[in-house]
Amino acid sequence: MTRRFTAPVAVHLLMFRGEEVLLLRRRNTGYEDGNYSVPAGHLDGGETVKEAAVREAREEVGVRIDPEDVSLVHVMHRREGKEERIDFFAEVRRWEGEVVNKEPEKCDDLRWSGSDDLPENVIPYIRRALECHRKGIWFDSFGFDGQAK
Repeated sequence: MTRRFTAPVAVHLLMFRGEEVLLLRRRNTGYEDGNYSVPAGHLDGGETVKEAAVREAREEVGVRIDPEDVSLVHVMHRREGKEERIDFFAEVRRWEGEVVNKEPEKCDDLRWSGSDDLPENVIPYIRRALECHRKGIWFDSFGFDGQAK
């Protein structure tokens, strides 16, 4: 039997306060440390993308989100080196609780930033996903055939 291709699946939260998006700076993770991302994590299996978004918000920034307040707004098929990934991006504009850094061992800064005025050190595929979101582009591929990585 031929083994089928599989790819890790992640969900990223585009949490907006007005026109500002929540960014977190990665630390001690071994991946893109010192650069900004958005709250995110892998699907654990046995959960929907919206359920994963709700879980990641609680685990990383300590807020409660109603799954009805999660809107899937972008999907990215991405390659880094030889690995391919599928990334879902979920927009969230309502939550309960105060945004706090619940994982200081993995994150050393939380900040709100205009999506058109991002820090220089935003991870490139995150920057691209925010650009696609702003333009209403629902699907994109990234890191293939000489595209930015």
